[in-house]
Amino acid sequence: MKKHRNNHISPAFYLMVVPMAALFFLLHTVPFLKGIFYSFTNWKGYGNWEFIGFKNFLQFFKDPSIKQAYGFTFQFALSATVLVNVLSLALACGLNGKILGKNFLKALYFLPYMLGTLIIGFVFNFIFGNIIPGFGKSAGIDGLSVNILGTSKAWLGVLFVTVWQSMAFNTMIYLSGLQTVDKDIYDAASVDGAVGLQRFIKITFPLIAPFFTINMVLSVKSFLMAFDQIMAMTGGGPGTATTTISMLIYKRGFDGGQFAYQSANAVILFLVVASISVFQLKILEKREAKIN
Repeated sequence: MKKHRNNHISPAFYLMVVPMAALFFLLHTVPFLKGIFYSFTNWKGYGNWEFIGFKNFLQFFKDPSIKQAYGFTFQFALSATVLVNVLSLALACGLNGKILGKNFLKALYFLPYMLGTLIIGFVFNFIFGNIIPGFGKSAGIDGLSVNILGTSKAWLGVLFVTVWQSMAFNTMIYLSGLQTVDKDIYDAASVDGAVGLQRFIKITFPLIAPFFTINMVLSVKSFLMAFDQIMAMTGGGPGTATTTISMLIYKRGFDGGQFAYQSANAVILFLVVASISVFQLKILEKREAKIN
């Protein structure tokens, strides 16, 4: 007797998916398409406009402020990606071991990710501007007596806060990967003499390679579009020393009367981030295939 499959889809599915898809389309896709449209105009964000073709995109390659912003953005994204993944992986390995209060420490390390980026930025803005300089002056340490966010090393302060907050999410992903590794594999490796760092390089890291791929792609994407932490801590300053592409698009687009021009900048940023993400996936997936 043949069994007939029930192809009926529950109405609950549509009730959950359709409203969210509609909201996504209205609040994300429509503005995105409008931004692409305006990138081919000379609209300032108000008044009349006219089509100017690819002039905004051609000017893009001649603008020194954009070159500087891209240079800082790539520097910041590369530094943050390396630090976050190295520290998160080390922390995950520690939390995956047999330690006292492991569950409490997991919750403690994940706490920064639960807080808003702007809130964390404002808190550390106060710490860097008041608490640390006060301690530095009382201790007679010149290097700590000034607000780092007002110096040429301001980006290091932003980098520290960004890494501290971002580690939580990456650590959870690495920890999830480590918990999928069968303990019997480690027992067999111990018999063969693989211990310590050798065991991590030869066994652990290859087995969690897919989780490494996820973290790398998400990290680069997130840090290339860094905005909240910059806005809360430095506002792109001092001068333009910590101005990322996203920050430049916001400031020049909404406050500088360059809405169409910065829309073109946003389109370029989207293409850059998408291209780098696809490139990362292809390279890292090939690496995973070789390992496996």
